[in-house]
Amino acid sequence: MSRIGAIEGVQVKELVRHPDDRGFFTEILRDDDGLLRRFGQASLSMTYPGVIKAFHYHKRQDDLWFFPVGSAQVVLYDRRPDSTTHGVTQVLYAGEDHPILIVVPVGVAHGYRVLGPKPLMIVYFTTESYVASDPDEHRLAWDDPEIGFDWSTHNR
Repeated sequence: MSRIGAIEGVQVKELVRHPDDRGFFTEILRDDDGLLRRFGQASLSMTYPGVIKAFHYHKRQDDLWFFPVGSAQVVLYDRRPDSTTHGVTQVLYAGEDHPILIVVPVGVAHGYRVLGPKPLMIVYFTTESYVASDPDEHRLAWDDPEIGFDWSTHNR
């Protein structure tokens, strides 16, 4: 069973909203944030309520995740054998009520569960462009026994 805590190399940027009588403005990612070592690709995906999209990891690319619509339970697991946080699971809650950026380094397994009654939108940036003939997508089961994460909601 994994330990719960912060994972080495995972970065979180709290986003600032500037509201006024017309709506709001938020900067998402800036070149001077220092979050991405290089730009590869930006993508958008929508996931329906109750869906779990987990787990996968990359051997070459970092991901940067942003959830502008809906709410997500994000689960990260450090698979890197030389990391000081090898075997650690980190859980974050992100979405329209908690606008953050999450940097997921190479070798950290990641996935999410859609929370609430509405679809979730994720905008993600990667340090490599997708190559269909050589995809950097390595899949694990959502209930992988090494990770051992319990995706159920625990009423408190």
